[in-house]
Amino acid sequence: MNQNPPIAGAPRPRLAEGFAALRENRLDTAAALRDQWLATHRDDAEVRFYAAEVGAFTGELEDALAHIEAAIALAPGQWPLVLKKARLLLALRRRDDFRAAADEAARLAGNDPQALWEIGRAHTGNDDPRSARPLFERALSAGFDHPGLRLNLAATQFFAGEFDAAETTLARVLQQAPRVGEAVHLRSTLRRQTAAANHLADLEARVAEPATDPSYRASVLYALGKEREDLGDAPGAFAALAEGAALWRRTLRYDPAAELASIDALREAFDAPALARLGAGHDEPGPIFIVGLPRTGTTLLERMLDRVPGVRSAGELMDFKQALGAAVAAVQRERPGLSPIEASLAIDAAALGRDYLRGAREAAGGSPVFIDKMPVNFLYCGLIHAALPKARILHLRREPMDACHAVFKTLFAQAYFFSYDQGELAAYYDRYRRLMAHWQAVAPGAILDVRYEDLVSDTEAQARRVLDFCGLPWDDAVLRPEDNARPSTTASAAQVRQPVHAASVGRWRSVAEGLAPLRARLFEAGWIDADGNGR
Repeated sequence: MNQNPPIAGAPRPRLAEGFAALRENRLDTAAALRDQWLATHRDDAEVRFYAAEVGAFTGELEDALAHIEAAIALAPGQWPLVLKKARLLLALRRRDDFRAAADEAARLAGNDPQALWEIGRAHTGNDDPRSARPLFERALSAGFDHPGLRLNLAATQFFAGEFDAAETTLARVLQQAPRVGEAVHLRSTLRRQTAAANHLADLEARVAEPATDPSYRASVLYALGKEREDLGDAPGAFAALAEGAALWRRTLRYDPAAELASIDALREAFDAPALARLGAGHDEPGPIFIVGLPRTGTTLLERMLDRVPGVRSAGELMDFKQALGAAVAAVQRERPGLSPIEASLAIDAAALGRDYLRGAREAAGGSPVFIDKMPVNFLYCGLIHAALPKARILHLRREPMDACHAVFKTLFAQAYFFSYDQGELAAYYDRYRRLMAHWQAVAPGAILDVRYEDLVSDTEAQARRVLDFCGLPWDDAVLRPEDNARPSTTASAAQVRQPVHAASVGRWRSVAEGLAPLRARLFEAGWIDADGNGR
């Protein structure tokens, strides 16, 4: 990297010491070194890059962006610096600027395959597989035949609905690196397996291998469970899934009590008077939030609404949580003694709404009406309504046993940690339902409940009901979500390419014995009756 000379007589900073402090999470030390080195080597591009890294670690993103821009000015033409800028812009939810910076990084990278791969992965971080895919393909064309690169390419093919191409790519991944659990699992997820075409023999051989990495083995077990279920072996499928879930749970650092307490704290803190004290909110229409548990039909409804002219899905955005976090942090900087919940009670609702819309609209290509389909936004429904009173909130509800069964049999990897243990799943479900009942009570009329079972059995009536609530015109295209050509970057990417069907309704009953612990907990909590039907 090119750099300007340091101040005369100043020793060259030992940047490795600073980066080691960052790796070891010694942030006070890292920040002190940053300040020391900036005082003597402010015109050194590597010092500015280090300062940007410190800012990224400590959450001082605007400062980090200023430092990386200074580094670029000091050492122009360096794609790693421009890519770092792109990633900071994305963290700031400045997506249009992110795309411009990522394009500039790709231009500077030329045919450097490692660079193209990294820039493509930045686009996947922006939930944009269409922009990532050509970069992955260019990297492969440049001779960089790496299994990780091919796995990333297969994911973009999967999201685009190109399942045959994805299967071919995954076959090459597993030739190069046979024990890539993500590739094994994705291969089984691509399509419904049949007696004539499946991977059962391979999967059973993998399960029979002696001690293996727990994450890899869990991925194989989930794949085996999926294929057994496709072939009608419900008990065998559940046995594999239960073993895989228990194994995956042991790989996680997860405190269920802390998560449940945080949900309880939201319910206790945000009553109607507390929400009113946040202010009038930002009075701009446009966002449609789809919330609920995962695997409850949220993607189906999103794909239906995305067919309405003038409506565009922005995908599963973390934006509201991030905007709320930034607002809370700003209050805490002014009043350091406040807890996060206390600080959240003192935010400006209108400012929160404006900040959210700024980034979210860019994710939706500037569409006036857009869909934010992040299921866990159910946590913030009251705050969403306070910040954006003209937003529409659609809550997908599914029969409790079916909802929890669908969650339990899905490998989410680094999300939804509550989903791998039946007791933890039942406890989370209970808090979710209690919180949603609370939001309905404190924000009457702001949230429309949509039952999954009604959506798949009486699709047109439910679609009309949803469109009326959202103030959208009727369009017959909503009844054909399988014709939606846009990528779907969720676990449902294969299912949403099929016509609407009700085949999953009541599926939990085929493995009722295995779900006995879950059923007992949900019955005790009052969410189901003795027959397992929802209340």
